[in-house]
Amino acid sequence: MSFVKRHLSLRLALLAIVGLIDCGSNHVGHVAYISFAGANQVGGYEVDGSGKLSAVQGSPFSGGSSPEGIYVHPSKKFLYTANEGGGDISLFTIDLKSGALTESSSRTTAGTNPVALAMDSNGKVLFVVNSSSDDISVYSINSTSGALTPVTGSPFPTGAKPIAITVSSNGFLYVANSNSGSVSAYSISSSSGQLTGISGSPYPVGTDPYSLACDPGGHFLYVANLVSGSISAFTIDSSTGVLTGISNYSAGTNPISVAVDTSGKYVYVANSGSSNVSAFSIDSNSGALTQMSGSPFSAGSTPVFAVADASGQFLYVGDQSSKVYAFSINSGTGALNGTSGSPIQ
Repeated sequence: MSFVKRHLSLRLALLAIVGLIDCGSNHVGHVAYISFAGANQVGGYEVDGSGKLSAVQGSPFSGGSSPEGIYVHPSKKFLYTANEGGGDISLFTIDLKSGALTESSSRTTAGTNPVALAMDSNGKVLFVVNSSSDDISVYSINSTSGALTPVTGSPFPTGAKPIAITVSSNGFLYVANSNSGSVSAYSISSSSGQLTGISGSPYPVGTDPYSLACDPGGHFLYVANLVSGSISAFTIDSSTGVLTGISNYSAGTNPISVAVDTSGKYVYVANSGSSNVSAFSIDSNSGALTQMSGSPFSAGSTPVFAVADASGQFLYVGDQSSKVYAFSINSGTGALNGTSGSPIQ
């Protein structure tokens, strides 16, 4: 299984979606950004009302070495990538009209093999998971330039082989440690961005946790366990960030990416081994999952990521061949339907 993981990481593509104001009209459009690790590039795509992706002018944009993680600042002015091969972070400025990217002339040093990024809701602090140095680099963000400055005490230790990171809407940070089969939990200092371990952390999950996601309300956390073929579900204590296990749920073969839609009603899991997406409804009171009718849904060949669109209308799934499949989400049932023009490559 370690071979499968290494093989997937060579072609891993991640996607971030951001709403951009079209200065020439009265509507708000969307631009999706995809990091192509194998090509050292970031692609930018306009998202139309049907979910179709069309390359913005100048895309793809050159970046760092093996950009595995990608994140757009809440201001929509900056985009960051974690460059696994270079051990650093790239900063791009975003043209708010066209969506085009321009990389800063200098990159910020991170730990060994940075692979994933997260940010606090105010866009003041960037968190970077370093998979080979087993830690999190933390940086304050200059609101004018987007430049990064390490916070005091950075980097902060994690479990073995941290691979994914997320920040809940109520301000707690969670990291999936793939080699130790656990999730590390931290509170974030509102003044400094420093991290403090939460009581009970790390929390055991399945074998080889590879992705994690919170619901928009910060009530629940879901973890995709690559080797176990399962999803571990937890409730989040809104005051302390402490996790309490709900249950483990069967997914497909090698679940590698988990996403929660913006309504907080549905969970989607990309299964790399079975080339499909498992889809679940969320019980709003308990966080328990129920697999929906029609699940799993076919999704290319060896999917490696699943990301929900900010509008809540679409789910995007990227596969190992760098194709991206677009699905419309039925708002009433959560069921997926492929859109016209899909996939794009």
